[in-house]
Amino acid sequence: MAGLAQSGSNPDVELLYDINGLAKDAPGWLDQVMAYVGEYGMLLALALIGLWCWWSVRRRSASAEEAVSGVSALLWAPLAAGVAVLVNVPIRGFVERPRPFNDHEGLEVLVTGKTDYSFVSDHATIAMALAVGLFVANRKFGLIAIGVALVEGVLRVYMGVHYPTDVVGGLALGTAVALLLSPVAMALLTPVVRAIQGSPRVGFLVWRPSGEVGAVVPGARRDGADAGAGARERDLAA
Repeated sequence: MAGLAQSGSNPDVELLYDINGLAKDAPGWLDQVMAYVGEYGMLLALALIGLWCWWSVRRRSASAEEAVSGVSALLWAPLAAGVAVLVNVPIRGFVERPRPFNDHEGLEVLVTGKTDYSFVSDHATIAMALAVGLFVANRKFGLIAIGVALVEGVLRVYMGVHYPTDVVGGLALGTAVALLLSPVAMALLTPVVRAIQGSPRVGFLVWRPSGEVGAVVPGARRDGADAGAGARERDLAA
């Protein structure tokens, strides 16, 4: 695939120059912001969306089982990102595609020190795996996250560190891993999350219905409260 990127008539290269050309025309301060956002900011945004989704799932789920399903899917999102990156390791080694700035002159490279191979983009892979995992958990938050992942992909080209096809490959890889392995992941994670939900100590991490401050996890013991009620009943009877 590296050889396909050598010709300036290649649509992949032309789109690279078109998108990266926006960075050349932008003021320096804006490029610095874009570099930080593209390198760290979008992934941080996805993490914050994941936390927001978790808070919503545990508060707004209609039942404990619904919350268990949602939280299990949320746990799968970062795991899917990790699995997708591991899958990408042999892909990069097999394709061995150099970074675009190694083969093409005149690019505005906003982040230096990239010495690994270009295909596929780890950032795009991680972003889309997280986004699709969130989509499995909650459609609304998932759609927002997918939008963020797409912006992340464009920024990688804007920064001059990836070809457009690197990004497309990353988005496809992240989607495939998150969706295809989701049934297996859910089958493994759901019993674990259900056990956590049933714990009187940490069950609130999975489900606490909105408006129920100090809500008691279903199945949790209330020995102290029951004993107190029994004592009051005995006093009244006396």
